[in-house]
Amino acid sequence: MDLAIVKSGKKSGSVSVSEAVFGADYNEALIHQVVTAYQAGARQGTRAQKNRSAVSGGGAKPFRQKGTGRARAGTTRGPIWRGGGRTFPSSTQDFSHKVNRKSYRAAMRSILSELVRQERFEVVKELKISKPKTKAFLKAYSAGRNEAVLIIADQFDENLILSTRNLINVFVVESDEVNPFSLVGFDRVLITENAVKQLEERFQ
Repeated sequence: MDLAIVKSGKKSGSVSVSEAVFGADYNEALIHQVVTAYQAGARQGTRAQKNRSAVSGGGAKPFRQKGTGRARAGTTRGPIWRGGGRTFPSSTQDFSHKVNRKSYRAAMRSILSELVRQERFEVVKELKISKPKTKAFLKAYSAGRNEAVLIIADQFDENLILSTRNLINVFVVESDEVNPFSLVGFDRVLITENAVKQLEERFQ
């Protein structure tokens, strides 16, 4: 199949791509699974509290067993004492989900194909900015005004990064950094011709 290459809002050519990568069927359940797994993997899970055995101190019996009129106590680090351990403390945990490589690739193919069908996938010959100016980028690509745009470049371009960093709804990534969450989270995807070939080779 062919994807149109756009220049200044008009078609200026086409690029031949694999039907298997950019013409796959839409699989909502698989996409949901992969996106959820990606978000879960980003969670740190580093919160932790101490139980009575992990709190320092409390080795000595605070007062004698009988004769004080108080309830018996063997340590000052029990959960009912100030400075004591928690009864059911939070512990560090791993929130990541296992996703098979085959399933991940199938989900990415499904996402890319759906973007093409919805005409949210726009291919340009190259993304070149002569100087790091936000105004120059907006004029050249009409991006970032009323929609969230994901820009996928085939290689790092400092001028492109500097030109878009002040735009809160424009995000630039290289083709090897593309993930399912970023693809579904933007209104439009702007990608270079070389990056299209890189994605095709990656998810073939």
